[in-house]
Amino acid sequence: MFDKILIANRGEIACRIIRTCRAHGIRTVAVYSDADVDAPHVEMADEAVHIGPPPARESYLAIDRIVAACRETGAQAVHPGYGFLSENPLFAEALEEAGIVFVGPPVPAIRAMGDKIESKRLAVEAGVPVVPGHADPVRTEAEALHIAREIGFPVMIKAAAGGGGKGMRIARTPDELRAGLALARGEAASAFGDDRVFIEKYIEEPRHVEIQILADGHGRVVHLGERECSIQRRHQKVIEEAPSPLLDAATRRAMGECAVALARRVGYRSAGTVEFVVDRDRNFYFLEMNTRLQVEHPVTELVTGRDLVWDMIRIAAGEPLGFRQEDVRLDGWAVEARVYAEDPARGFLPSTGRLVRYREPAGEGIRVDAGVVEGSEVTLFYDPMIAKVIAHGRDRGEALDRLAEALDAYVIRGPRHNLVFLRAVLDHPRFRAGRLSTGFVAEAFGARFAGLDPDPARMRLLAGVAALMGWRERVRALAISGRLPGVRVEPERAWVVCAGEDRHAVTVEADDEAGSRLVVDGEPLALRLDWVPGRLRAVVETGGRRLHLQVDPVVEGYRIAHGGAELELLVRTRRAAEYADRMPPKPKRDTSGEVRAPMPGLVVSVTVVEGQEVEPGHELLVLEAMKMQNVLRAERGGRVVRLHVEPGAAVAADQLLLELG
Repeated sequence: MFDKILIANRGEIACRIIRTCRAHGIRTVAVYSDADVDAPHVEMADEAVHIGPPPARESYLAIDRIVAACRETGAQAVHPGYGFLSENPLFAEALEEAGIVFVGPPVPAIRAMGDKIESKRLAVEAGVPVVPGHADPVRTEAEALHIAREIGFPVMIKAAAGGGGKGMRIARTPDELRAGLALARGEAASAFGDDRVFIEKYIEEPRHVEIQILADGHGRVVHLGERECSIQRRHQKVIEEAPSPLLDAATRRAMGECAVALARRVGYRSAGTVEFVVDRDRNFYFLEMNTRLQVEHPVTELVTGRDLVWDMIRIAAGEPLGFRQEDVRLDGWAVEARVYAEDPARGFLPSTGRLVRYREPAGEGIRVDAGVVEGSEVTLFYDPMIAKVIAHGRDRGEALDRLAEALDAYVIRGPRHNLVFLRAVLDHPRFRAGRLSTGFVAEAFGARFAGLDPDPARMRLLAGVAALMGWRERVRALAISGRLPGVRVEPERAWVVCAGEDRHAVTVEADDEAGSRLVVDGEPLALRLDWVPGRLRAVVETGGRRLHLQVDPVVEGYRIAHGGAELELLVRTRRAAEYADRMPPKPKRDTSGEVRAPMPGLVVSVTVVEGQEVEPGHELLVLEAMKMQNVLRAERGGRVVRLHVEPGAAVAADQLLLELG
């Protein structure tokens, strides 16, 4: 077994690998860029080596610097985690030449499976069903159109060396194909240094189901069941679970056998994942094989009881698996939610900033894999994932309920995040019923998400809680000022809570150790509220339920988030509400002609010039952030009055890019 392992990665996966190594007495070496000098993975490791400036190509993708760090520290092996160099055969070759063990598969397997075109050919040879399409790289736009018409729209454009949703576009028309081809090539070149793309048939209502495999160097290959990864946004997985609500035992066995056959065909060794697209009738087709640890591996660990990182390390050290296929048992259900620094209300664009407040949830069956702490900085240089929250239960319902409560209790302040969106997904009737597809997010929520509208019962509860919070704030203030002569100590009991145009009348009848009694819109409400002014998390018990609420103060009230809803509630005494109704509305400045950066990033191209007339939907510029290219389009017609940026410019969030007249 190894004495020292270097982790060629950062963030939560680096921390995850360090924890396993520490549990088995293996010393660890972290590598870090200038942006990560104070990162948790650097603090956790036994040693740390600086490898360069923030851009990944100059640090985490710099093979020579990581090999040098191994030599400097005497690391015998390297675990690459996922992303960065984890599927780069040149990296594995460089380590092999330096006499350092790569904790992953052999170079030929990485090379074969890393090329989607070659992997598809090998899958056919192994007897694995594949999606209809054109196996060779597309050279011209005309060729792409010919192929698409031959196999029929819609089609999927995919980067040959891709993964993680980069370099992928769905095209339903020739125009979408032309535009998607250019964007997919640009993203592929930026993310992988390889702009080759190919085209295959896009399956309607597809489900994304993958099989986890383990293969040792002694000829044994097993699979550990499946993971359902159909909840995706822009081809990026958001929520994953094991097992799949769709598969039956026969389909699970057939998919597992196909995954094992492909692994044997390429001489695989280590942990790997074979991904399939599955239709509503459980017909499945090979998509790709990921020759690394997957982001969503914790759900498999929780239902099988295995530590996949430790399995990878043992296999790399030459040890046998030590168990057979018939020994694999699935226990219960596990669900994982990826917590991203992004703004759902702005179309899920990445967000950056410092985590000024950060508190992870805990509880029975809850696991949080994170690579941040309070004070950590989310930068534009790397993937915006903050953490993964995983819940395990006896069945799917219990796992989902535990995950929902954990997400409600998760405190994150600083950059925008997707916690409220994740909660909305978990409570959606279609998701709860297991009727999933990779188009679920777009179909159920659209391109943007600004929070759910609570049903009347929940709205009354939130209004009552907000009024009770206002009452407690007033009681606290009067406890101090009431010591002065002539000042009334008892606050008013009648309140008005405003949620946009909606108004709710609330009377606080009692608030003591026995609980709180309110009347909301004429209906009685009894509850217990565990909250004091200034606390960002509140716990409410009512009707036998325990609810976690996120609370932020705003002028005259609170912003409260719970269960997929995020509301700004103004809390006023009845008299203050009457005065507010008499105030004239504040005029709004017309900003419809301003195009601002929705996130920090790099201007890749500007496709208009000053004086040009544009129509709604016209492409204005392309902004790249966190390895994704985003096209900014005109929301209204007009003339380009002034350009404020040019290609190559680095811009901040909300920076003015151009003006339309």
